[in-house]
Amino acid sequence: MNPLLEDFNTPYNSSPFSKIKNEHYKPAFIKAIEIAKNEIDAVVNNTEEATFKNTLEALDFSGELLGRVSSIFFNLNHAETSEEIQKIAKEVSPLLSEFGNDIGLNQELFQRIKSVHEIKSELDLSPEQNTLLEKNYKSFVRNGANLNDTDKETLRAIDKELAQTSLSFGENLLAATNQYELHLTNADDLEGLPDGVIEAAAMTAKEKSKDGWIFNLDYPSYIPFMTYAKSSELRKEISFASGSKTNKGDDFDNQKNVLRIVELRHQRANLLGYDNHAAFVLEEQMATSSQKVTGFLTNLLEKSKPAALKEHEELTNFANKLDGLNSLQSYDAGYYTEKLKQELFDLDDEKLKPYFKLENVIQGAFTVANKLYDLNFEEIFDIDKYHEDVITYKVTDDQGNYVALFYADFHPRPGKQNGAWMTSFNNQYIKDGVNNRPHIVNVCNFTKPTETKPSLLTFGEVTTLFHEFGHALHGILANTTYPGLSGTSVFRDFVELPSQMLENWCYEKEALELFAFHYETGEVIPLELIQKIKDSANFMEATRMLRQISFGMTDMAWHSTNPNDINNVIDFEQKAMAETKIYPHIEGTCFSTGFSHIFDGGYSSGYYSYKWAEVLDADAFEYFSNNGIFNKEIARKFKEFILSKGGSEHPMELYKKFRGQEPDNDALLKRAGLLQ
Repeated sequence: MNPLLEDFNTPYNSSPFSKIKNEHYKPAFIKAIEIAKNEIDAVVNNTEEATFKNTLEALDFSGELLGRVSSIFFNLNHAETSEEIQKIAKEVSPLLSEFGNDIGLNQELFQRIKSVHEIKSELDLSPEQNTLLEKNYKSFVRNGANLNDTDKETLRAIDKELAQTSLSFGENLLAATNQYELHLTNADDLEGLPDGVIEAAAMTAKEKSKDGWIFNLDYPSYIPFMTYAKSSELRKEISFASGSKTNKGDDFDNQKNVLRIVELRHQRANLLGYDNHAAFVLEEQMATSSQKVTGFLTNLLEKSKPAALKEHEELTNFANKLDGLNSLQSYDAGYYTEKLKQELFDLDDEKLKPYFKLENVIQGAFTVANKLYDLNFEEIFDIDKYHEDVITYKVTDDQGNYVALFYADFHPRPGKQNGAWMTSFNNQYIKDGVNNRPHIVNVCNFTKPTETKPSLLTFGEVTTLFHEFGHALHGILANTTYPGLSGTSVFRDFVELPSQMLENWCYEKEALELFAFHYETGEVIPLELIQKIKDSANFMEATRMLRQISFGMTDMAWHSTNPNDINNVIDFEQKAMAETKIYPHIEGTCFSTGFSHIFDGGYSSGYYSYKWAEVLDADAFEYFSNNGIFNKEIARKFKEFILSKGGSEHPMELYKKFRGQEPDNDALLKRAGLLQ
């Protein structure tokens, strides 16, 4: 009896977490892979002439059970992991990699796809069907279908090792993050910290049966400490811990993993006929080439760096006036930026947080979704949760029809990775006339409620919640036939458009007044605070932009350079970041060894896409703001051509259908105040 391999027989076919035990996973993977192989064999051994239906469609609908098992297991490996789950991940990752190669290198399967591709002009394919055909054909070519047998075996070995090395990178990062704690017992060391932050640190210490206060590298603990703690020495200590956590030559050091990952990716790209990994990745993105990405980032650098240097000079002068500092270190930046922001705008997170009770912000996101897309969110209690912190919702449309399940997991805990992300337990697709609706998850790490206060969000956390909820809407409103094109299955440099777009509503009076109520008095956020939020929106914007450009350029450097020319991780990183550096390097720290987006995520050669998507979102929101932020007709077009279409057509074509024109790059610079 393995619940992963049986019909769930649960409300909405939801995942039966309470029945699943760790010992169920590996047998489920083995069985699901076997079934998926049989489904592929049925496609390959079909004696009929290859058609779109018996080949492309059959292939896309294969592996449904394997997808279900994988989504449950790997989502929990990020949100609710343990040593046992990590051990299973190491055992099943090579099996999955091998299975992926079995498909990608299956010559008979490729020949069937190729034969359909050769006559595609004669077929009456819809845009979605044509996209599926092109995506699968290119996927086979890009995964070695045209290689000889020897090179195919080499590719298999590379992919297997890559899967294991990336997994090790992520495990090291999580273990090193969890290992560190700053344990304070002197109340004087807490000077500057808000009461809520102090209370949370006391609660953490109490949970560990210790006196005093404990701060760690989880964002809800680390970021407030770096922003408010008056002690420069303590900021330096915890900052160094963060910057050096996977760079200390111990069991959690990631330097060798970084070098090996870029080496394997380069080998793989060369084997497939590409100059480097960046060239391989970008062929299937809106940006198309590393030259275009580098040009895009360089253009933003030229526009933002002079302004960022002015911002730095202003910040240094302020720190000198306040505390007699003649130069600033990176661990001073957050503290003095917050102080300067308070002086210029009389605005800080502590003034805003009382208006951003987590439950109210969640409801605010739901209300915005309702006003734009006629969606309703009802908390339900009849489906399993993988942790007691998770809240579950049934999503319906304005006719009361079931649209999706939504899982909200918003607080940090041991075994949960830092950061914020959207994922799914079940994708949307249409099969045999039935529209299989998605089960979407938002995972964040917001401060837990304390004994005296609810979970109150910083404004940055409010925008994070809306960002991830934008991704969620991309999944919730998905409405394509094929699972391989559904929801967020789009080009990497397009996927951030729905998420970054929704952040804009956080700055609008009309939206804020829907959910920003004082948690004690119920008072709606005052107009003067809303104005200050808008006035301060571009504060230090050039510095923030430079930071993102730095990450994008570092990513491109790692993946467009021959790794034979790279001997030292830190030295290479420093050269890659040289043009974007403002603060001096702190000896012993390294960003790349913790850069999970590109070494343990899907953003290798793709980190630029955050800025790329900002251009799209600035241009798209300009359309809304010029016509009303809750304009139903524009919302309908965004839902129809962006949110529901997934990857069923080329993103530029979808964007033009929504906007009526290509995006204007200047929209981002205008919004950032860098272009008049």
